[in-house]
Amino acid sequence: MSEPIGEPEVLVEVSGGLGRLVLNRPKAINALNHNMVRQMASALIEWGDDDSVHAVVLTGAGERGLCAGGDIVSIYHDARTGGDGSRDFWRDEYVLNAAIAAYHKPYVAIMDGIVMGGGVGVSAHGSVRIVTERSMIGMPEVGIGFVPDVGGTYLLSRAPGELGTHIALTTARLSAGDALYCGLADHFVPSDRLDAFVAALSGGAVVDAVAEFAEPAPESALQAQREWIDAAYSADTVEEIVARLRADGSPDAAAAAEQVLAKSPTAAKVTLRSLRQARGQTSLEAVLNEEYRVSSACLASHDLVEGIRAQVVEKDRNPKWSPATLEEVTAEQVDGFFAALGDLELGLPEDAAPTRASELSTQ
Repeated sequence: MSEPIGEPEVLVEVSGGLGRLVLNRPKAINALNHNMVRQMASALIEWGDDDSVHAVVLTGAGERGLCAGGDIVSIYHDARTGGDGSRDFWRDEYVLNAAIAAYHKPYVAIMDGIVMGGGVGVSAHGSVRIVTERSMIGMPEVGIGFVPDVGGTYLLSRAPGELGTHIALTTARLSAGDALYCGLADHFVPSDRLDAFVAALSGGAVVDAVAEFAEPAPESALQAQREWIDAAYSADTVEEIVARLRADGSPDAAAAAEQVLAKSPTAAKVTLRSLRQARGQTSLEAVLNEEYRVSSACLASHDLVEGIRAQVVEKDRNPKWSPATLEEVTAEQVDGFFAALGDLELGLPEDAAPTRASELSTQ
C-alpha cells in the first residue's frame, strides 16, 4: 500500500534530547522497505555522535502497530525473477539490527500493536523494549516458506526452554506477557500512558521514566504451557516434534502439531536447524551472518514464492509446498540453505563481542 505522495516514510526528529524515529506507513502497518532501513541507519549514526541526544525512541504511526514486517511483495517479485533487491535490503537490514543491538545510547522501542518479522528486528534488539496490552508479536516466516531472520533465531533460541522453537514452527502470536517472559520485551506500559511515558523520556533519565510508568507484567499463557512444549520441542527432528505433540493428548499440543504440519516442510526443517545453531553461537553478529546465507537460499526456493503467493498475493491460503511432506525433505536439501556465499557473505565481525544494547545502563 502506498502512503500520500511526499509523506516521509520515517519521521526523524530531535526533541527534548530524544532522537525520535516514527515508522510512517500506517496503511501498510509501517512495513519496512529499503529506504526506511537506510533512513533509520543514517539517523542512528548521526545521533551516536550528537551529545544533545541522550536516547532514541522508536514508534509507529497509526493505531494498528509498530511494524508488520518487511515488504513481502517486493521479495515475491525478486524470488520470481531472480532479482537482487531483496538481498541488498536484507544486507542493510541485518547491519541495522546489529547496530541497534550494539548502540551505545538507550534505544527505546515502543512495541505497541502488531510487531512482526522485520518489526521485531528493529525493536527487540533494543535496550528498552516496551509492550502494551495491545501488543501482538510474532515471527511468521515459516508460513510463507521463509525462515525467521533479523536476528530472530538469536532471540528465539534464547527464550526459556523450547518456547522459541514452538513460536518459530507454529508462528504463534505473543501477547505482552508472553513477550516479557520469552525475553523479547522488558517492560509493560498501558497504551493510554504511552504519550506521557515518551514525554517523561524527554524530560529526564530513561530509567526514571521506566520506573514511573512500567506496571507489573501480565500473565503469560506460554509460560503456563512450558511442560508439554519443552517435552515435545526438545526433539532433534521436526518429525519427532510432531509425533510427540500428537502423543501428548492435550488439545493445545494437538493443535500445535497441525499448525507445524501446515507450514512449509522445508522451511520448518531449516528453521529447526537455524535455531539449534543459533543457540550455540555467542554473538548476534554470527547469527545474522548465518541468517543471511539462509535468506539468500530461500530467495531461490520454490516454497518462498509459493508461500507468498498463497498468503499475500492471491490469498487462497492453499500453498502447494515442494517437497510436500517433512519426510521428503532430505538432510542434503537442508544443508544447501547454509552454504557459504563467498564474496557475497554478509561479513559482520563475529568476534568483536560488542556490548549488547540490552545490557546498557538506561541512565
